[in-house]
Parts: sequence; C-alpha cells; structure tokens
Amino acid sequence: MLEKQYQAKSTQTLECSAPKYKPFSIMVTGATGFIGSRLISHLTKRGYSVKGMSRKNIQNTHNVKYVKADVFDVSQLENALSGVEIAYYLLHSMEGSKNHWKEFASREKIQAQNFVAAASKAGVKRIIYLGGLVNDSLKLSPHMRSRKEVGEIRASGKIPITELRASLIIGAQGGSYAMLRYLVERLPVMVCPSWVKSLAQPIAVDNVIEYPSGCMTHQETTGKIYEIGGKDKITYEQLMRVYSQYLNKKLFVIEIPFLTTRLSSYWVDLITPVKASLARPLIDSLVHDTVVTDDSIVKVIPMNLKSVTEAIDIATNEIRNNPPTTPLREEKTGFKINQKLLLVSLIAMAVVGTTYYWLDDRIELFEPAWVIAGILWYITIITAIVFVRSKTRLGFLIGGLLSWITMAFWMFDNFYVVFQTSLIIDKPNEIITIRNFIWAALSTLAVIASHNTFHKITDYQFKGKPI
Repeated sequence: MLEKQYQAKSTQTLECSAPKYKPFSIMVTGATGFIGSRLISHLTKRGYSVKGMSRKNIQNTHNVKYVKADVFDVSQLENALSGVEIAYYLLHSMEGSKNHWKEFASREKIQAQNFVAAASKAGVKRIIYLGGLVNDSLKLSPHMRSRKEVGEIRASGKIPITELRASLIIGAQGGSYAMLRYLVERLPVMVCPSWVKSLAQPIAVDNVIEYPSGCMTHQETTGKIYEIGGKDKITYEQLMRVYSQYLNKKLFVIEIPFLTTRLSSYWVDLITPVKASLARPLIDSLVHDTVVTDDSIVKVIPMNLKSVTEAIDIATNEIRNNPPTTPLREEKTGFKINQKLLLVSLIAMAVVGTTYYWLDDRIELFEPAWVIAGILWYITIITAIVFVRSKTRLGFLIGGLLSWITMAFWMFDNFYVVFQTSLIIDKPNEIITIRNFIWAALSTLAVIASHNTFHKITDYQFKGKPI
C-alpha cells in the first residue's frame, strides 16, 4: 500500500514538474536504443516534450522531436543540444564491425569528450549518465574500464552529472536477455567457463528506467554516483537455471575453466543472434561480481524492485507479443526450405554412409583407424543435425564443413575413375563407385543449403524473434 502511494505521489510530482522544463529541453541520446527508446516513452507518458538524438533520420512523433547527429562531429552535437537543459547520455560503441569493436574503448572516449565539449557550449545544465556497475578495486575488462572512464570524462567537465551504474539488465530486445534466452532455449547441456559463477544483481529494465527519470526530479542526486541493481543476487549459472525452470526445461551445466571470454563470445555468436562484438563486452562484464555495495539510491527513489523471475516473465511476454521487426533480404529460396534441405541431406548422407559396412568389400574399412573415423563422422553428423534443428549458426557451420570434407573424401575414393589409381585405399567396386557419386551429390546439396542459411539466420532471429 505504501509503495502504491509512493508511486502515485511520484507520478503526480513528475506531472506537476513537467512545466518547469521548456518543450524539448530534455534530450535522450541513443533514442532508438534498448534503453533510450524506453526512456523516451516513459518521459512522454509523464507529460514531457523530449528531444531524441540518433544517427538516423526519424520522423517526429507526439511530444518527441528527433534530431540527427553524429557524436563524432562536435558541430552537429552543438546544433542538436541547442536549447537542451538536461541530457541523458546513453551512448556506446560496442556493436559494429570486428575492427570497430577492437577500437570501442577509444571511440567511447572520443564520444564522451565531444559530448562534454558540445554540451558546455550549448549551455546544458545537467547530464544523467547510465553506465555499468564496476568494482574499482579489481582489474577491469576493457568494456568495464571504458564504462568507468566515460563516466570520469563526463564528470571532468563543468556540467553537473549524475551517474547510474547498473548491474545486468533484463528486458526484451536487450543483449543480455537475448543471450540468456537463446542459450537456455537451445542447449540442454551448457558448456560454460568459470565466469558463470560470478555474482550479479539482475535488474528489470522497467526498474532501470525509473531511476534516470527519478533523478531528473530529485535535485539532490546531482553530482553523485549511484549503484542500481534488482531484488536478487545470483550467479549467471543460477540465472540460467531460473530461466530454464521458467520454461519447465531441464538444464545441465558443464564448467570448463580454460574457456576464455573471447572463445565464449564466439560460442554465443554461433548459438544466438547476439553478435560476438556485443557478446564479448557483455561477457567481460560478468567476469567479476557486479552487485550493489551502496544502495543509497533506494532512499531517494524508492520503488518495488522486481525479482529475476518477474523480470524474465515480463521480457518474455513482451518479446512474444511484440517481436522486433527487422528487414529481411530478398532471396530465391526461404530459410526454412534450406534448413529442411540441409537436414534431409545430412540424414541421407548418414543412411548412405552405412553402406560402407554392408556393401563395401574392402576389409581395410574395418581396421581400427577407419572404424574410429566412421564413429567420429556419425557423431559430427548427429551434432550438426541437433544444432540445425535448433536454428543456430553453429549447426549450419558444422553441417557445411562436414559436407565439404565428406564430398572431398568420396571424390578422392573415386579418383581411380579418371586417373586409374587410388588415393585412399584400394579402389572400390562398381556399386560403391556409384554410391560415392550419389554421396557427392548429397553433400553438394548440403553445402549449398548450409551456405544459404549460415549468413542469413541472424536476419531471421533478431534478439529474441523466433523463426
């Protein structure tokens, strides 16, 4: 009851304070991003007229004026910040090409420096910055160190700044949630590095949005740094188990200590729609504990923090009811057709492969080395089929590589047809020769199908959107 009374009072305060700010004197950078778009919606519902900054041309909507500006162009920033009193800084450079990701720390510094310079010239009175929760006593990853340095650059100017440091954020279309969802949904057995034992304090995106919004109306938050987190303190492994329980699914976790964050990011890239360029900094942030050590913000902006299960439920329902839209490239054959073609080709390859043991009269095939090779080949085919059915890029990668290798093997086995000599073992009989050409045709189909799907699957699975 007290919480509801506070929320009602807080809403009234926001609505009453809205006229204090001139129309479009509040700017939200990263207006189309995961946090920025939600913050704009949150503020406009409370009566504010907001200016949203983006690198794209966006049509204005009710109470939102969008301005296009490149954060690396100070003059564009100055024009965009003209008339702004409060600026929300929600920019980062994590995503993009591999080369850009390697330079993201220096890019973020330049962004922050340019923004401080432009905001000072434009007469901005206050900046509210949302960054990541860091432990200053530990050796930080490049991602978390960059987050900390960006906050320091923000604070180095003359403009008062409020910095919010958040733990893991759970929300539809967020990278952390997408990574969690796809890993748990697709893999019954999870191979994980030691960082899954690190503690985090996951916070629902709705709670996150309340804090920067509340800071604007609470002047006592000016010039301070606050840590924000959710209701529960759990490890990432426990978080995955909570989500698996939410899905009524069993999850087995195998920990591999030597699996580095780089290898983990590539694994995530191949299993989920989250690119390695985004997965790497997200994973880097999980290497160390990210729990709130100073919860003083709850005394200034009290709210009903959602549990991990509640946050997952809200995000899952939102992504199901409002899946994100993403443009699909034009193609002659659809994804599902190629997926089925690859599955059928792999199964047919496995069936035809058994003929080595009941049609082939070459005794060398029953030697230990060849038997072991055959077992590994079948294990790889089964693995490819499992991951292709789960619609992961890893499945199409394994299927494609296996098909190339198999096609080469079968053609080498038929090498004698043209050159009258055998490359592998004794030349096969006529039936096996025909079988090899059939195999080669099947593997060619598999190669084509895997190629058609490997580079397109991310288009169909955009941070939570199922095929």
